[in-house]
Amino acid sequence: VFPSSAFSFFCQTLLLRVFHEVEQAYAVWPMPQQMSQSTDRYPINPQLLAFSYARDSAAQSGCSVLDAAFERYFNLIFPDFVGLSNIWSEPKPFTVSVKVKNGECDGFPDEGSNESYNLSVSAGQAVLKAESVWGALRGLESFSQLVYQDDYNLYFVNKTEIEDFPRFQFRGLLLDTSRHYLPMPAILKTLDAMAYSKFNVFHWHIVDDPSFPYQSRNYPDLSSKGAFHPMTHIYTQSDVKRVIYHARLRGIRVVPEFDSPGHTQSWGKGQPDLLTSCYKGKVPSGTFGPVNPTLSSTYQFLNGLFKEVTSVFPDSYLHLGGDEVDFTCWRSNPNVQAFMAKMGFGSDYTKLESYYMENIVNITAALNKTSIVWQDVFDYRERHRAHYVVEVWKGGCYLCEMRRMTKAGLKVILAAPFYLDLPGPTHNWARYYNVRPLAFKGTEQQKKLVIGGEVCMWGEYVDATNLTPRLWPRASAAAERLWSDEEKTSSVDKAFPRLEDFRCTLIRRGIQAEPLFVGHCKHEYSGL
Repeated sequence: VFPSSAFSFFCQTLLLRVFHEVEQAYAVWPMPQQMSQSTDRYPINPQLLAFSYARDSAAQSGCSVLDAAFERYFNLIFPDFVGLSNIWSEPKPFTVSVKVKNGECDGFPDEGSNESYNLSVSAGQAVLKAESVWGALRGLESFSQLVYQDDYNLYFVNKTEIEDFPRFQFRGLLLDTSRHYLPMPAILKTLDAMAYSKFNVFHWHIVDDPSFPYQSRNYPDLSSKGAFHPMTHIYTQSDVKRVIYHARLRGIRVVPEFDSPGHTQSWGKGQPDLLTSCYKGKVPSGTFGPVNPTLSSTYQFLNGLFKEVTSVFPDSYLHLGGDEVDFTCWRSNPNVQAFMAKMGFGSDYTKLESYYMENIVNITAALNKTSIVWQDVFDYRERHRAHYVVEVWKGGCYLCEMRRMTKAGLKVILAAPFYLDLPGPTHNWARYYNVRPLAFKGTEQQKKLVIGGEVCMWGEYVDATNLTPRLWPRASAAAERLWSDEEKTSSVDKAFPRLEDFRCTLIRRGIQAEPLFVGHCKHEYSGL
C-alpha cells in the first residue's frame, strides 16, 4: 500500500524508468559540456588495462597527483577484481593515455586552475588530453563512470567523445566541525565523494561557538580549553595536513573558516580578554559577547593566529565569517560605548563591526590572502572595496542580493539555495537542481563576478552517523548545476534516471547515498 502523497510520484517514476530503458541515460555525472556516444562497445580486461603518460605529456611517471589517480581509478573501475582469473577471454590490451600540457604535479589547485579536458574512447584505447593535472583528474573521473558491466560481469566501454569544462570555477561543499566533531574518516570519505561529483573546494567551517577543535601551534589553549575534549575531539596539525594532502590528490582546495567577531564563544575559553564583557547596568554580568573590537590586543592576537593559519593552509582564500553578530553585549559595555563616541560612530553598531572586519581583512591581505566574508559584511558597509569575496547565505530574494553585490563590483559565491543540513525527502534534490544562479537582472560583467556556489552542511543536527546519507546524492544535484550547461540540464525528469544510476555508482564506491525512490542497485551497499 502506497501513501496517497507518494502515489503520483510513483507513477512518474515508473514512466521515467520506461524512458530510461528506451533512451540510454548519459553515463557521466555531472553532464559534460559536449558528449557523443555510439552503441559500439569495446571489452576491457582488467588484467590488460594500463594507464600511461603520452610521450609529449608535460607530466610523466613520478607525477604524484596522476600516479596516485591511476591506482585509485583502477580500483574504482574494477571494484571486484581480485587478480588473475580465467574468465576473461578478451586478449586485447586497453590503454588509457594521458597528456597534460602543464605539469603542476607538486602544486595545489587554486582559483585559476584549468579543469578542462577532452576524452576520446575508441577500440583499445582512451585518449585523455588536459591543460593541467586537475583537468586530467576530472577526465579520469568521467572515464571511470563510462565503464560498465554486463549481466555476466564483463567490463565494457562505449565509443565516446567528450569535450568538457566547468561552468563555475568555485564548486564548494561546507562541513561544520564545531557543532558536532566529525572524525577524520568522515571528512576523508566526504572528499572522496566530492571528487566523484567534481566538487573542487572544501570549505572547512572548523570552529564556531560550541567548540574550537583546531589545535593551534601558537595558541594551544584555544583547543585545550575550547574543544569538546582536548585529546579526542581535536584536529592536530598532522590531521589538517592529511586533509589537505587527501584533497590535493583529488584536485580539491581546502578553504578554512575562522568566523568572527560573532560565533566565537569557544575562542574566549582559551584566549583571555578576547571577548567583550557584557554588563548588567554598571556591573559585568559574567557573560561574554562577540570579540572585543576596541582593543589593540585583539588585532595582535588575530594577526598571530591568521599568520599561523595561512602558513598551514596553502589556499589563497581565507574565510573570515562576519555573520550574525549580536550587538547587545557591545551596547552594554561602557568601554565599547566610549570607543564608539571616540570614533564618531554614534549608536550605529554596524559601523563598529565594519571597523573590525576592515581591520581583519587588511591583516589577511597583508598575508597575501583573499578574504571571503558572509553577506552581512557587505550589508553593513557603506563603501565596498573589491578585496574580498562575498558569500550569499540568506534566504528570500538571494538573486536580488547577488545583483546588488555584483553591481558593487564584488565577486560572489551563492550558498543560500544549497543548504542541505535540514532533513527532507531525498526527492527534494530537484529544488537544488532547479537553482538558476545567474537568473538576476544584470550585465554580462556582473554575471562573470559570480564565481560559483556552495553546498552547506551545518552541524546542529548532523554528525558522522548521518552526514553521508544527508549529503548524497542531493549534493550531486547541486554539483551538476555548478558544472554543467544549464540549458542541457534543465529537465528534472531527464536527470532522474541519470542521478539514480549515479547514486548506485556512489553506493558501489562505499558512499551511503540515500535512495531517490523505490528501486534497487545491482550492487547494493555492503558496508552494514
